[in-house]
Amino acid sequence: MSIPPLDAFNLLDLRVGRVERCEPHPAARKPSFCLWIDFGPEIGTRTSSAQLTDLYEPRDLIGREVIAVMNLGTRRIAGFESQVLVLGLPDARDRVVLLSPERDVPLGGRVY
Repeated sequence: MSIPPLDAFNLLDLRVGRVERCEPHPAARKPSFCLWIDFGPEIGTRTSSAQLTDLYEPRDLIGREVIAVMNLGTRRIAGFESQVLVLGLPDARDRVVLLSPERDVPLGGRVY
């Protein structure tokens, strides 16, 4: 049984959050950051391990709005609990470029 494309998209819970804290993840096999992301008062703060070190420094990420998948489950990555998956896409050199809203939107807002 296949899922119609729109129904498949709606299975993902994509939300906007703001990075409030970012630290290098020294135990990760690939260079990564540990992120603490605020998704507003209804959802709160969630964590993510993200391989963003090619284009970003921690100071660049703090205060930045990002789009994340909320409902893929929690994974432990080199001892760090990653609760959400931050979304990005590759540039011409295969470095991750973050997805973010082009204007201010309420934290926790759902992508549709």
